[in-house]
Amino acid sequence: MILDYEVANTTEVNDLIEKATKAQMEYAHFSQDAVDKIVTAVSKNLAQQSVSLAKLAHEETGFGNVIDKTTKNLFASETLYESIIDMKTVGIIEEDLEQKLMKVAVPLGIIAALVPSTNPTSTTIFKAMIALKTRNAIVLSPHPKALASITATVDFINEAAISAGAPANLVQVIAHPTLEGTQELMQHPKTALILATGGSAMVRAAYSSGNPAIGVGPGNTPVLIEKSANIEKTVDAIITSKTFDNGTICASEQALIVEQSIKEQVIKELIKQQAYFMNKDESKKVGAFIMRENGSMNPEIVGKPAIEIAKMSGFDVPKETKVLISEQTTISQDNPYSREKLSPILAMYTVQNYREGIEMSRTLLFNEGAGHTAVVHTENDKVVKEFGLVMPASRILVNTLAALGAIGGTTNLAPSLTLGCGAIGGSSLSENVHVAELINTNIIAYGVR
Repeated sequence: MILDYEVANTTEVNDLIEKATKAQMEYAHFSQDAVDKIVTAVSKNLAQQSVSLAKLAHEETGFGNVIDKTTKNLFASETLYESIIDMKTVGIIEEDLEQKLMKVAVPLGIIAALVPSTNPTSTTIFKAMIALKTRNAIVLSPHPKALASITATVDFINEAAISAGAPANLVQVIAHPTLEGTQELMQHPKTALILATGGSAMVRAAYSSGNPAIGVGPGNTPVLIEKSANIEKTVDAIITSKTFDNGTICASEQALIVEQSIKEQVIKELIKQQAYFMNKDESKKVGAFIMRENGSMNPEIVGKPAIEIAKMSGFDVPKETKVLISEQTTISQDNPYSREKLSPILAMYTVQNYREGIEMSRTLLFNEGAGHTAVVHTENDKVVKEFGLVMPASRILVNTLAALGAIGGTTNLAPSLTLGCGAIGGSSLSENVHVAELINTNIIAYGVR
């Protein structure tokens, strides 16, 4: 039976690829106006469905909350749309008369996209939108835990795209997702590029598939609070960010690093803003619950409210608690507080000065999350430069929310839900994945010498 199912799944993937190939070959000849008409229709339809899809994703996965998932859906359907709609992605996209050069946009072909259960609907919208804008077809491999919500999202995308003149089968989803089916999709000779968002093992598999891949690793965002920071605003940003969709965005804050001279003020403000400092016994209980025996994150904590995590760990906290905080002194693979926690749990470290804090931030990233994101809160530009020059992170954020700043929500970074981690993080690029990563550029060059 297992062999029969694997054969059936392989047949499904081959069928999806063949349909996508035919659709993309037709779509490759569409004009810029025709492409933009399709992208606009998808944007409008998915924005209208943002709440219903958020509800479906929350009901199916149990992760996060409906309000913030709605915001993420709108980010993918509206904010992303505004950033790409005026971009040229067809024909000659740039002409330099002085240098005698012209750049021509060429679609890649078929995009294989892995979609996680933490952000299923918003990631689907995002990847489909940038694929459609660049005249590519896309086949999505959904996390089994989010199959229904991802499939519903694809249905709404196709409804809008086809009504606006798109060929059928430009956006498809594997109906019976398995590891074997995902591997077949990634390794297929007609797959032009893999967009891998998921666990480390799946990202590594994407890079070893034999096809070009853009993979994103885990985050483990350190947050340095330097003594000149506006403490009230800093804490507000941290709490708002860490509780956004209950911490399911991988760029969200993971560890606070506080200078000794302002520690009492920071703790006081955190408590005022409904953070709960765990004692040693409570920290031990939650710590044992964060990771499984194999060293991977326990899915039971992902996207759950702080109160629920405490209860599952065997103790109660005040009903208004937003974030659980554990004071820590060590950083290692064996200390779950020094690793990624996709939930409203924070570690807090104390340092004597900001230079010690910079070094601790580096240590945390090298422990896990190298190349991803780091944050500094300060009013001192000298500190910003010192922090930024040595931090092994592709996104170095200043005085903003990590979760929304990294994806381009509160910064001028390219709006994206796939965040490159650079070579240091095992990724093929360090940028926020956007339209440019989904086109090839042919260059027309005149002889000048």
